[in-house]
Amino acid sequence: MSKEKIILAYSGGLDTSVILKWFIEEGYEVIAYIADIGQKEDFKAAKEKALKIGASKVYIEDLKEEFVKDFIFPAFKSQAVYEGRYLLGTSVARPIISKRQIGIAKKENAKYVSHGATGKGNDQVRFELSYYALNPDIKVLAPWKMESFLTRFEGRSDMLNYCDQYEIPVTATHKKPYSEDDNLLHISHEAGILEDPATACKEEVYSRTSSPSEWPDKAEIITIDFKSGIPVRVSNLSDNTVKKGALELFQYLNELGSKHGIGRLDMVENRFVGIKSRGVYETPGGAILHNAHRDLEGLSMDREVMKLRDTMSLKVAELIYNGFWFSPEFELLMHFMDKAQENITGSVNIQLYKGSAYPISRTSPCALYDPVQSSMDEEGGYDQKDADGFIKINAIRLKNNTIVRGKKY
Repeated sequence: MSKEKIILAYSGGLDTSVILKWFIEEGYEVIAYIADIGQKEDFKAAKEKALKIGASKVYIEDLKEEFVKDFIFPAFKSQAVYEGRYLLGTSVARPIISKRQIGIAKKENAKYVSHGATGKGNDQVRFELSYYALNPDIKVLAPWKMESFLTRFEGRSDMLNYCDQYEIPVTATHKKPYSEDDNLLHISHEAGILEDPATACKEEVYSRTSSPSEWPDKAEIITIDFKSGIPVRVSNLSDNTVKKGALELFQYLNELGSKHGIGRLDMVENRFVGIKSRGVYETPGGAILHNAHRDLEGLSMDREVMKLRDTMSLKVAELIYNGFWFSPEFELLMHFMDKAQENITGSVNIQLYKGSAYPISRTSPCALYDPVQSSMDEEGGYDQKDADGFIKINAIRLKNNTIVRGKKY
């Protein structure tokens, strides 16, 4: 009798290595799946490790181009920022991982998928909501919510002992006493030594951005060209480097942002499950892109459209963070964002210097800015006397309010 298949999202770390072996012990055939979304990883070694543990197959899927074009760029053109600060580096990666995992499950005729996310965090929700949205018939086995697994592994020491028992190699546990998630968009650091929000994050924790002592003393000026809210070209005015193509230009923005220490964030956020957590994030290329895109919108987006878009951006960020990428409301909002971005075409010059990405100039064929109307030095395009009636009309309700209340401020 053939064994039931499980497609396991596998990272090669302690948790998913233990889970892989444990599922085999439980009588399943485990197919390991590794998504290459730009993390620094020895994929060959991870594959060899999975096969050694007992995986029947290992899929290593290069998703970097799709990740940038179909996930990062749509999030950034929506100006999606969670709780006003977080650029959603981990959140936006989960739906693409899930999408390919469900595709492999279909190819392998597997009934089950699994992941290594714990029952306390956001990732369990993001993975599982995506699985169910993409394939309503899929069955999810999440070990950290299974009684038999929790009984077997009450803590980290049990997992390490299990690895010793089965000669599963694990990396040194004290070298980095915190958890990291790495992809093209960012790297996050949390848990362990970072769980005390009153303690400053040590410089040694940061790995994607240069230290303040290493930041160049000379600014670099780059130009980012956009078409309908999507970056299509990056030009470095300092050395004439030009990058085109979604993946190539985003990798270059990461390179520049890393060099200048751009995109660091240390914050306490609200997880979807109701727990607060502290995260330290490095999003170098994303921070540059976010600032440039927002700046161009100031030139070419209508005021009332921007108000509506900004309101909807909050919802987009919430949906991405909470795992609802594959939902009808998210699809609807993406149509809204596409419409709002129709005129966001043009170029922005950004100064990169000592931790900041500072827009210094911008142009657009769709600019709503009229230099004649805005000028303080010349008449034209606007009759200033019209402002008198405009002000008096807007003052009516203020006058009435003061009269009725019998009170003057």
